Amino acid sequence: MDRFQIVALHLGRVQPYGAQGRPSAIDKLPVAGSVLAGHEGLEGDEQGDRVNHGGLDKAIHAYPMVHHPKWTAELPQATRAFGPGAFGENLSVSDIDETGLCLQDRWRIGAAEVEVSQSRQPCWKLNHRFSVPDMAIRVQNSGRTGWYFRVIVPGRIAAGEQARLIARPNPGWTLARVNHLLYHDRLNHTALAELVALPGLPERWRQIAQARLDNRQVEDWARRLQG
Repeated sequence: MDRFQIVALHLGRVQPYGAQGRPSAIDKLPVAGSVLAGHEGLEGDEQGDRVNHGGLDKAIHAYPMVHHPKWTAELPQATRAFGPGAFGENLSVSDIDETGLCLQDRWRIGAAEVEVSQSRQPCWKLNHRFSVPDMAIRVQNSGRTGWYFRVIVPGRIAAGEQARLIARPNPGWTLARVNHLLYHDRLNHTALAELVALPGLPERWRQIAQARLDNRQVEDWARRLQG
């Protein structure tokens, strides 16, 4: 796959979220016209938890529209919640999913150049958003996670534009393969060693993979998934 379409573009403001009122900007709203994509993300977009969201490696979050019919079929009680922006993404996209993207893919979107940095690691906020207590685990186990872009060359982007592939340095590392390694084939030492060696891998992911190699154990996900 060498192109995909931006169906909708969303920005969010920080507000209290969940039973404990933790700050979050997961409730993003669609915007018309073009928005500047900078190194730290889209102009006007906010993150309530800058430790785990935003920053250079998580500047723009994208989610594929192709997953929504699957979620609707599996969770009919939450059908009204599914659609563009449902997963708190900045970019709702068509014509591609995690099987068609690779780590460090370079894409041209409008005037910006972006790079696939990592797939999303779902957290407890999705449980509240969809009123499904195990939604984060469902997203993780299904591999329907969405992903993040780094912004390599800032520029304005808009809904309706088509993204075009510029370079694919790691064709053997689709996001689907990464998700399978992280959440299913979790102690595959050969694959973990290959992942650690990839240039441009986010440092946090490198630490996770290296810790599994060193300790022969998988990290505890309870806090991220359950809050």
